[in-house]
Amino acid sequence: MTDTAAGFASRLTAAAAAMGDLRGPVEAGEPWPLAERYGTEPESSWGPREVLVHVAEMLPYWRGEIERILVEDDPPFGRVADDPIRTLTIGRDRTLPIRELFARIEAGAARYEPLLATIDPVELGRHGRHPTRGELTVADVLEINVVGHLESHVVQLREALG
Repeated sequence: MTDTAAGFASRLTAAAAAMGDLRGPVEAGEPWPLAERYGTEPESSWGPREVLVHVAEMLPYWRGEIERILVEDDPPFGRVADDPIRTLTIGRDRTLPIRELFARIEAGAARYEPLLATIDPVELGRHGRHPTRGELTVADVLEINVVGHLESHVVQLREALG
């Protein structure tokens, strides 16, 4: 696990760039079929459009949850896979133009830069209570829900492209 803000920033920048590098191949593969299921089913069953919408939505969502942990003492935070806002957003936005989805991902990743440039080790250790995972630190959230999650979706999208 990355244990410094600089380490998370470096990995996030690399993963966002790798995602951006896939824009051309994703656009070339259009039209992508829409996944029949995109709710609580494994994310591995999603097509490129569902993956892009999910990434575009999850980056700002978890940025806000990190801020919640930074300003409150041991707050409840996060969500579970069947959160209706999460699933309804995927259903709604998966028909947006590919260029818009990539622009949202780029903007979402860029919003972490000022945070990761200023966050200190004490702040990385602040924690909140996730509904299923229990106590997690800011570093845990960055690893599990942001950086590691983005990296896994880059791999997933590459695999979908063949």
